[in-house]
Amino acid sequence: MPKIKHFTVFFLLCFLPTGILPANGVKRSGSEQGDVYEDFVFIDNIKSVRIHKKEWEVSYPIIKLNSGEQIYLSFDDLEGDVKNYSYTVVHCNADWTPSNLFPSDYIDGFYENPVRNYRFSFNTFLPYTHYTLTLPNEDIDFKLSGNYVVKVFKNSDPSDIVLTRRFFVNESAVHINAVARQPLLPEHRKTGHQIDFTVSHPDHPIRDPYSEINITVTQNNRWDNALTGLVPTFVKTNEIVYENEEKNYFPGGNEFRTFDIQSMRHQSEFVRNIEFGNDGFDVYLTDDRSRKNNYRFHHEEINGKYVIRTRDESNDATDSEYAKVHFSLSQETPFDNGDVYVMGELSHWNFYPWNRMEYNYETRAYELTMLLKQGYYNYKYVFLEEGSEKADAELLEGNFYQTENDYIVYVYHREPGSRYDRLIGVQITNSARR
Repeated sequence: MPKIKHFTVFFLLCFLPTGILPANGVKRSGSEQGDVYEDFVFIDNIKSVRIHKKEWEVSYPIIKLNSGEQIYLSFDDLEGDVKNYSYTVVHCNADWTPSNLFPSDYIDGFYENPVRNYRFSFNTFLPYTHYTLTLPNEDIDFKLSGNYVVKVFKNSDPSDIVLTRRFFVNESAVHINAVARQPLLPEHRKTGHQIDFTVSHPDHPIRDPYSEINITVTQNNRWDNALTGLVPTFVKTNEIVYENEEKNYFPGGNEFRTFDIQSMRHQSEFVRNIEFGNDGFDVYLTDDRSRKNNYRFHHEEINGKYVIRTRDESNDATDSEYAKVHFSLSQETPFDNGDVYVMGELSHWNFYPWNRMEYNYETRAYELTMLLKQGYYNYKYVFLEEGSEKADAELLEGNFYQTENDYIVYVYHREPGSRYDRLIGVQITNSARR
């Protein structure tokens, strides 16, 4: 449990939590084969990075192999000029370490390609350049299923990385029947969800499910609390059953907090004030409080995602303004063994100095200012204990079984002698929809 500070805080230099290094787009473990790719942005002027299925803005970045479906990546460069950006894709194992494959094994086409599509912002206070990329395209196509990372870099130098983003190419070779339900264990019945699922594979031979199959389950595409290493409960003819009341459990959390800044002319719910000055727009959200003992009944939210929208102009991508959004979370005294973060897709589900809150002794609140593009946003407050890579949402948001969450089950298969993990099935289930 977090401890409370009762003395003056010293302001430390900005740092990154354990396991997240900004040098090259990966988490270091001592060797190139041990690197773990994460979603990360390495340059301050890169904002509003989005990745999803093309033409479905709130979808998860999952496409089916050889289906014609495409991944859509977009981002803004706030320097407002034209950069020489290029990209490449890396095939990864189930744990996001690089596969032991050559690029020619998993792609058709060119390994490195330019980012050609860009547009300048129009009549915005803060100028920016909006870049877009679709995958696969005329330069590159995927030959294998699995985990992939797209890396964007500058000046034809693959080591000068701008951003990394994970996505998935799925074979759909098996059928997954998954359900998120109220847990069986008494200590969890009021606080979370148990994810039970069965993998049916009548047309896909699996000799030894215990050694060949690797499972990952995520909650709303959040990776710091993902479930991995799940072991089958039962193995039947052409079926693998995962029903473990201890291992298959997620804390439910609370419904996401929301705010709407699609218009800079009119205040919406949870927006206290909008000001325009010499350095642009400032949006002040209403003061937040801990919801640990207060479940917020289901309302319109999108499970931590955000969408870029403007009601003031005609084009969402290039006419939307950027604003300094001010968050405030009331807290009588600060915690002394960790930090509070604003978390969601708006922070790439990650922990940076720019989404870490600072305690203000005068206002008795944690405060943060983030530069965000016009749109509709979801977020939560989480506590990251020193030395931990898994954030705790219960402290400030509470855990409730009524909470509506998406749960995504990924099934990987590595056959004997194979050099990579095939993604043979993906299933999305929801705790509020059976």
